[in-house]
Amino acid sequence: MLVKVYGSAVFGVEATTITVEVHMDKGIGYHLVGLPDNAIKESSFRIAAALKNNGFNFPGKKITVNMAPADLRKEGSSYDLTLAMGILVGSDQIKAPEIEQYIIMGELSLDGSLQPIRGALPIAIKAKEEGYKGFFLPIQNVKEAAIVSGLDVYGVENLKEIVDFFAGKGTLEPTVIDTRAEFYKTLDFPEHDFSDVRGQESIKRCMEIAAAGGHNIILIGPPGAGKTMLAKRVSSILPPMTLREALETTKIHSVAGKLKEVGLMNQRPFRSPHHTISNVALVGGGSYPQPGEISMAHNGVLFLDELPEFKRDVLEVMRQPLEDREVTISRAKFTITYPSSFMLVASMNPSPSGFFNDPSMPNTSSPHEMQRYMSKISGPLLDRIDIHIEVTPVPFEKLADERKAESSVEIRKRVTAAREIQTKRFETVENVHYNAQMSSKLIREYCVLDEPSKELLKNAMERLNLSARAYDRILKVSRTIADLDHSENIVSSHIAEAIQYRSLDREGWLG
Repeated sequence: MLVKVYGSAVFGVEATTITVEVHMDKGIGYHLVGLPDNAIKESSFRIAAALKNNGFNFPGKKITVNMAPADLRKEGSSYDLTLAMGILVGSDQIKAPEIEQYIIMGELSLDGSLQPIRGALPIAIKAKEEGYKGFFLPIQNVKEAAIVSGLDVYGVENLKEIVDFFAGKGTLEPTVIDTRAEFYKTLDFPEHDFSDVRGQESIKRCMEIAAAGGHNIILIGPPGAGKTMLAKRVSSILPPMTLREALETTKIHSVAGKLKEVGLMNQRPFRSPHHTISNVALVGGGSYPQPGEISMAHNGVLFLDELPEFKRDVLEVMRQPLEDREVTISRAKFTITYPSSFMLVASMNPSPSGFFNDPSMPNTSSPHEMQRYMSKISGPLLDRIDIHIEVTPVPFEKLADERKAESSVEIRKRVTAAREIQTKRFETVENVHYNAQMSSKLIREYCVLDEPSKELLKNAMERLNLSARAYDRILKVSRTIADLDHSENIVSSHIAEAIQYRSLDREGWLG
């Protein structure tokens, strides 16, 4: 007897339907074909114990299982439930004429209970696209899969529940989630709020500009100046995610298995990897490719604390994803693309001792040591960071001030208003949503300067010895400052403020 049951494999952030064919014949043996990995090959032991503990038998026949398409590598333990249901139907222990209308996925424990799987959301999206009636999966993953409307999503706790469903005995009901209600559950009281930060008004202004235009930013200052504290609060002033962004972000976290019984993600991610991170962990990859930190930060913030402490080759692999806003991982037999459109926030000490430019502390680093320290960050990487700002320690008077500072919610209102202007501006341009994504052509079109502004920028370039790479960045940032002012044109005050935010471009900054 031949039975077909359907599962799914996830490659990148997309799913591919897998047909599991189970054939019973005379003889004894268990043959699993179709490029399964070791976790799938071991499944026969888990399935045999789970069937026995739930009142069924692992048939003493020749069982041939094919996982089609046979040339596609399958990995992980999430096919246990698919295989178990195929064996039960194929050996006539249960009747399930409708089983071919469902996608079935789940890892079995020896007692028949189910363990969570990865990639439930992309699998549910694919199941709906291909016209399946429903999707059975572990109850821990049901919230993320139930985001997909028009598909019956059943959260199952153990093997017995799904068997009873097909036998017509169970009371299993599909999980229904109102996606829009879930999405609009916004947090107006973020965990990290700008109202906690005393002083640093100029840095807060800089952060507001970075958030409004999606600009990458680097904070340079001595230890204890508040760089990390400020960086942790950037995501609290970013505009709320759109429904499309929320689905994209949830999909990536679903594939990485990081959702932990959460439905739709409505908060922008904030990722802060340690400086010992490897290339693969940062950009993604591995023998079975998984999304890296830059993809986990998609539509959110990637914070790199103490930037020069990261290995140079790790930072260099970020250059292409920062430009293209996606990362492509190529292997001999397949290529996977993960989205990685994130806002980079970096921080660093200005010197190995950390106290360069601090008048109250002696500078113990020689010019050669400082040059070597700064050279860990390459010019091409700095080229992709729009805003450089120096952070100075907060004086005692500001620290002791009892007055409440402006909250993240108030700043976010201004940021959101500026983003709405940009969304309208770029609505006809594909893959451009905010100022930081502007190409040279768009900069020439939307960053037109009047004569006083041109003269000011020319003088600044000559007097401060600003590099050519700073020119485009200044124009982009000034466009964002103009948007925050609700000004259609860029004026000289916008250019003047943008010029301040290029500390590392000034020649002799180390001298």
